Amino acid sequence: MTEHRQMQIGQVAERTGLSLRTIRHYEEVGLVVPSARSKGGFRLYTAADVDRLMVIRRMKPLDFSLDEMRDLLEITDRLAASEDPPTGEERELLRERLDSYRKVADARCETLRARLAMAEDFAATLQQRLANESGSLTQR
Repeated sequence: MTEHRQMQIGQVAERTGLSLRTIRHYEEVGLVVPSARSKGGFRLYTAADVDRLMVIRRMKPLDFSLDEMRDLLEITDRLAASEDPPTGEERELLRERLDSYRKVADARCETLRARLAMAEDFAATLQQRLANESGSLTQR
């Protein structure tokens, strides 16, 4: 997929695993804006738009709010700016803010790992009980 190839929203939904409704919602709240519109008014997205949606998708399980998502995207957009790039103090402040989001993401990942371990333990307990029950049924 080249950077300038444009895709309609259905193609983007397939690539990202997001629903059409979710993609439209992210547009409504200003997280992603289609790069163009077709003559018929259809939203057109580029690979960069898809990449942006994937960042948003990866933030969602970590319970980042829409405002946090917007702020993080603004930080990364500003750091990646080729026209009027940030320099000196602004760049350092942006990097500090980005690092604070990284720390939050790391902590939330650790919480999710702990919750997953508990869930897997519970599932294993249920499996063991089923196995024990099956064994007692065959002995009757």
